[in-house]
Amino acid sequence: MNENEFFYNLTPEVILKAVEDEGFVTTGVFWKLNSFENRVYDLELEEYDLNTGKRSHIIVKFYRPGRWTQHQILEEHEFLFDLVDSEIPVCAPEKFKDGSSLKLTGNIFFAVWKRTGGRCVDEFSSDQLANLGRLLGRIHLVGRKKDAVSRFKLASENLCTKPLDYMLEHSFIPNRYEKEYINAVKRISVIYDQLSEGVPFHRIHGDCHIGNLLFGDNGFFFLDFDDFYTGPAVQDFWMLLPGHLQDSLAGQRIHKSEELGILLDNYRMFADFDDKWLDLIEPLRAMRYVNYAGWIVRRWEDPSFKNAFPHFGTEAYWEQETRDLQEQLKIIEKEKHVVLLNDSETETKEEPELSNADFFWDWEEKK
Repeated sequence: MNENEFFYNLTPEVILKAVEDEGFVTTGVFWKLNSFENRVYDLELEEYDLNTGKRSHIIVKFYRPGRWTQHQILEEHEFLFDLVDSEIPVCAPEKFKDGSSLKLTGNIFFAVWKRTGGRCVDEFSSDQLANLGRLLGRIHLVGRKKDAVSRFKLASENLCTKPLDYMLEHSFIPNRYEKEYINAVKRISVIYDQLSEGVPFHRIHGDCHIGNLLFGDNGFFFLDFDDFYTGPAVQDFWMLLPGHLQDSLAGQRIHKSEELGILLDNYRMFADFDDKWLDLIEPLRAMRYVNYAGWIVRRWEDPSFKNAFPHFGTEAYWEQETRDLQEQLKIIEKEKHVVLLNDSETETKEEPELSNADFFWDWEEKK
């Protein structure tokens, strides 16, 4: 059995033995948690929590083989430990008896977290937005202190070019939509490259949406730094805002909506933020569409993906994807500060895109 087959078919025996070999004493009771990319389980322990009088729990995550190298995973853990040292509420992995935070079982890396209590919120109050703004400012202040040398940069090459090339190489895009899809991706890539020139990049969460936040008695906890990038600060803002950037701005650019204003005002208590960086929001949203489609294609051999996305790859799917990406491109191009490309610069193939339904569905379900 190769490492992918082993990963797809993790058994209760393998899961329990992996953590028990590291000194945890379980009751044998566990639950599989929603996660497409990795395999994540909630395990009940024999010991009791002195605060609640109930049994303690741990969360064990088995990392998908081939996605991250050992060094890349350890950089994720290092970032989390740096944040914990700065008393920022994030869920960091536990350290095993030998002081490490990452182990192997059957050539699959795994790590263990304490279970964090809390709930997902449906809508942010003003006080919660203010709290989030301050926390993001503190996270980015820590993120700027070190480089993540092996982590991906939030660049058009990684979020557009490579996913598109992979989809084309494996013939996932129907011929009738291919030209339009490619053309849109190329335009979005160049626009993002133009607008991101000179913008500071540093360690960020990278996947900061409402599904990766838990709210409890002590406020918010940030979850799941698995996708952390080196990228612009604004990447950790836009998924927390309602609608598109034009919906979060009232008329002129200097008059922000209440939500965006609260976030930025509180963020700036700890870290700098230039209003010009807001120009990146809509290109970042478009690149996420492309990267999301490429992500599904790369995982298509995983049986859980075929079950979760039965409509993926159909004509109807790519028709909607293409339409969504083109609409997003129109939104980007309506902003007067964007330098548009000449037609001659994008005269190759065009491209289909990711539907908003699929995009937001993942936020709700994968956690």
